[in-house]
Amino acid sequence: MNTHPVAPHPLSTQELHLIDAYWRAANYLSVGQIYLYDNPLLHEPLTLAHVKPRLLGHWGTTPGLNFIYAHMNRAIKRDELNMIFIAGPGHGGPAVVANTYLEGTYSEFYPDVSQDTAGLKKLFKQFSFPGGIPSHAAPETPGSIHEGGELGYAVSHAFGAVFDNPDLIACCVVGDGEAETGPLAAAWHSNKFLNPVRDGAVLPILHLNGYKIANPTVLARISHEELDSLFRGYGYTPYFVEGSDPALMHQQMAAVVDMAIADIRRIQQQARQSDTVERPRWPLIILRSPKGWTGPKVVDGKPAEGNWRSHQVPFSQLANSPAHLQLLADWLASYRPDELFDANGRLRAEIAALAPQGTRRMGANPHANGGILLRDLRLPDFRDYALSISRAGQIEAEATRAMGVFLRDVMRANPDNFRVFGPDETASNRLGAVLEASERTWLGNLQEDDDHLGADGRVMEILSEHTCQGWLEGYLLTGRHGFFSCYEAFIHLVDSMFNQHAKWLKTTRSEIPWRRPIASLNYLLTSHVWRQDHNGFSHQDPGFIDHVVNKKADVVRVYLPPDANSLLAVTDRCLKSRNCVNVVVAGKQPAPQWLSMDAAIKHCSQGIGMWEWACNDFAPDDTPPDVVLAASGDVPTLEVLAAIDLLRQIAPDLRIRMVNVVDLMTLQPASEHPHGLSDRDFDALFTTSQPIIFAYHGYPWLIHRLTYRRRNHGNLHVRGYKEEGTTTTPFDMVVMNDLDRFHLVMDVADRVPALQHRAAHIKQAMRDRLVEHKAYIEQYGEDMPAIRDWKWPY
Repeated sequence: MNTHPVAPHPLSTQELHLIDAYWRAANYLSVGQIYLYDNPLLHEPLTLAHVKPRLLGHWGTTPGLNFIYAHMNRAIKRDELNMIFIAGPGHGGPAVVANTYLEGTYSEFYPDVSQDTAGLKKLFKQFSFPGGIPSHAAPETPGSIHEGGELGYAVSHAFGAVFDNPDLIACCVVGDGEAETGPLAAAWHSNKFLNPVRDGAVLPILHLNGYKIANPTVLARISHEELDSLFRGYGYTPYFVEGSDPALMHQQMAAVVDMAIADIRRIQQQARQSDTVERPRWPLIILRSPKGWTGPKVVDGKPAEGNWRSHQVPFSQLANSPAHLQLLADWLASYRPDELFDANGRLRAEIAALAPQGTRRMGANPHANGGILLRDLRLPDFRDYALSISRAGQIEAEATRAMGVFLRDVMRANPDNFRVFGPDETASNRLGAVLEASERTWLGNLQEDDDHLGADGRVMEILSEHTCQGWLEGYLLTGRHGFFSCYEAFIHLVDSMFNQHAKWLKTTRSEIPWRRPIASLNYLLTSHVWRQDHNGFSHQDPGFIDHVVNKKADVVRVYLPPDANSLLAVTDRCLKSRNCVNVVVAGKQPAPQWLSMDAAIKHCSQGIGMWEWACNDFAPDDTPPDVVLAASGDVPTLEVLAAIDLLRQIAPDLRIRMVNVVDLMTLQPASEHPHGLSDRDFDALFTTSQPIIFAYHGYPWLIHRLTYRRRNHGNLHVRGYKEEGTTTTPFDMVVMNDLDRFHLVMDVADRVPALQHRAAHIKQAMRDRLVEHKAYIEQYGEDMPAIRDWKWPY
């Protein structure tokens, strides 16, 4: 970047005239999108027939967004900056659509929305209209990686976008309503994780227009001094642009943008020429302008501009109010569209020349369509990390520790496009091996006994699940790869963020061909419900799976690998996948290991199958098994196998089939999910008539929900988590929820006709074992040796 002196009034008279014209054009297009059905350039007197019957959209934040976009265009064009635009305010869609249309990007993606009068009519009509586009900066909007419909994530998305993108600047506009959210407040600390040598820069712009939907905003009602101190306390250098007079505001904004860009240049140049990296004070702009700026000052005798009343549509009910129709006509005419567009509806050439060209346009920046830039990961062969299993269940290991070694080498092989994210739990979740490849990212002060902290780190840890998720989403959406590990119970904190990302993927997969596929969002949920020995009930909740399964089947995948080798196989699959959300649930505690790597690959490739070595239902006459015992999850698998052992001792002639489910979505019909089993294959596994006892990791009703259309659903009995928990022993947790081996044996006794005459004896023996268990743990504080030391004996 070249260095330019910063002038207090940097715009010449001609430059001021042109940038104001560009801003007026964007404002005109924004109002037109909200209100107009026809007559886009007022070539005839405005009538009710030219107005949409339903007025939807948000005006209040829009002129400020247009103002910022115009000034970023100036900086991009002058300095050939590589910049994307993130519109944090919730309904900023009119502004982003207007600006991408003015710069020509929109018409390139949507040729029918051409740069002429006919195209303007389509542009206006489609906004918040059936068959058209949403009111947010949605996936349909060129240049967007952030929809903005849910508030709080703009800053974390922006920082995620610039990690490992040293040439990129993310202009991130934060609405003052959004700034009141907890996720946004935590995300300001992202500047402590930004390395000016290898990362790009975020230019946050806090847009204070004073109001939310109906109330004043907190940051707009504190003093200039307090606001300045707040952001200096966060570690930024704040620059203020305040006022309402367009000419003065343009000069202020141009000067402040020049200073901010100069700061970014200086910080990056010094860091990249230095041997040491210290945390800099990045610039931040605070823009204070009226809500609904340039809109009607008064509507029906009440203030509109500079007031909460301009938040959405400043006035409506035009059919019942000729005065409102005239007010709209006057408002549109105030932008002097005849000075902005020629007779054919094209933006006048001298105004259009203010926009950057090609991929310098923020709507055409390839980072905002990250699949264009996506490179496949260089993956080591996961088979090389296999645990040696010669006999099922004879050794114990921590599954996620094996996964951590694999991820360590993934990180080593991909030093600029793969990161691991998590809220201070990487080591706790047994992924500590990644710290052999990279330190934790940290640009704050260091002390002598700090553990694996450094500016060059690629392990991202902050105790805010929202910020971790936002960083990862921004990283993925700009063409990179990552993994997010979290305690199972607390991943719920990002439920709504997951919702938005899944919806984004659904839309881009099925409706927007120009959006290229991106790497999948991968969750590892560990420290799970069944092994919370010291944390207790507060840390026990497997319900994120239920939440995920609500989303479009094309997008979501849920894996419950039963051991380390199957976890490795699943991890490799997730890292290779595209445009999905993969949820992997795996324990971090020592647990029996069941499958050799060859067996794990075969099992995970199918996602579901019989473990032949645990079955004894073979019959030459095709007689079905007496019972099917199924498991999904590591602890349920252990309990099912232990129950099979007990049943073989109690009833050696009982014919048992054992089925294990790794890919939960195989339970759905093939018509409902791409991984679903056909009815024929499902019936072959589970039979069409025999009892099925299913031990499941989470809430039991999810299994019923996934299988309710299956032929043998009436014979399905599911055990799982039933919201019982405390600080107790591992086995007592499954006992409290009736998922233990003894309850499973009793379930079989109740449901298998061949055991009917012995059912009372079997159940009595199992109840006695449960009484013995309870007495033992209350005396000794640990599980009985017969439980702790049990191994698969066959």
